[in-house]
Amino acid sequence: MLESKKLKTVLSIFNDAGADEIISPSSHNRFLEIEDTLPISPPPSPQKVLREPAVAPLISPKAASSAANSSAKAAQSLNELKAALLAFEGCALKYTATNLVFGDGNPKAKVMFIGEAPGADEDRQGLPFVGQSGQLLDKMLGTIGLTRENFYITNIIPWRPPGNRQPTPAEADACLPFVRRHIDLVSPDFLILVGGVAAKTLLGGRDGIMRMRGSWKDYTSDAGKKMKVIAIFHPAYLLRSPGQKREVWLDLIKIKHSLLDAGVELKEGV
Repeated sequence: MLESKKLKTVLSIFNDAGADEIISPSSHNRFLEIEDTLPISPPPSPQKVLREPAVAPLISPKAASSAANSSAKAAQSLNELKAALLAFEGCALKYTATNLVFGDGNPKAKVMFIGEAPGADEDRQGLPFVGQSGQLLDKMLGTIGLTRENFYITNIIPWRPPGNRQPTPAEADACLPFVRRHIDLVSPDFLILVGGVAAKTLLGGRDGIMRMRGSWKDYTSDAGKKMKVIAIFHPAYLLRSPGQKREVWLDLIKIKHSLLDAGVELKEGV
């Protein structure tokens, strides 16, 4: 028998759990009672066992690289490049994303922006930089006269990584031939890399975005065209670290002067 004090403690625990009424003098295993009422089905015969269809494995990284290079080089227009990406089987992100996020803006512009990968809003709409960070980027670029009427924008990765995680180097490498061909087909004079993933993927090296940003470098496309390239902070980073907006403003002023010197037409008062 429990002591009176201990019994009160036990009863208070039951009361707090919602068990405040005795409905039977003996305990019952309700789970066991439910199992006893379930009908017993005979085991299926071996002839009737249905097997799940096997899922075809992704192609190897070597095969993916070869397929990406040949498909990208064969594309003679942006529409053909988009079709090649839709048919590409070498990046697993394709199977978890809703839409292919290809590009947006003016494909004949002299200025091309390349980010890292789509987010949730971009995945839903199938367009790059349309979410919160994209809206911030548009506002930033508008201060120097750039809109989607006079620049073109895309990403290193055309499919959203689950949970908006950062793309892996392997995923970036798998999509790189398409990015290079994308640059060839747009053929800009100025290439602006948005964030560390885009900068490292296209420029290589071990430096982070802190060291890579803010200075013009020379870049030669696969087609042999020479262009100027610069890296800036990703707007998603600025949303987390608003104190870095000053550095981006300085980079934007530098970009504006370079574009004006090259005769690029910018919009006033946007």
